[in-house]
Amino acid sequence: MKKIYYLKTCNTCLRILKELQVGDEFELQDIKTQPMTVKQVEEMKDLAGSYEALFSRRAKLYKERDLKNENLTEADYKSFILEHYTFLSRPVILVNNAIFIGNSKKTIEAAKKALNE
Repeated sequence: MKKIYYLKTCNTCLRILKELQVGDEFELQDIKTQPMTVKQVEEMKDLAGSYEALFSRRAKLYKERDLKNENLTEADYKSFILEHYTFLSRPVILVNNAIFIGNSKKTIEAAKKALNE
């Protein structure tokens, strides 16, 4: 399975899609227009190891709600990710049984490598 959770309005996500040369073999899900289901988030968590790994601390709402001063649990991370797409670290790239989260250069290089195997 090859799938990418991304934002169509995010220039970084679009640049990464182009860099990965994403074609028809990928299922693309714009998480703003097509919200993630509980099952999808749980599947990502199973691959990532935790909801915290999927959570974006760079989200505007994270700062607005002053969540850095909260003691967040795994249940909190899951709840926030399901509540609003901005809490998901993007893009999330699924290749077979591997998951690549975020837009760091290292993460994207690892995703490229997995796609070429």
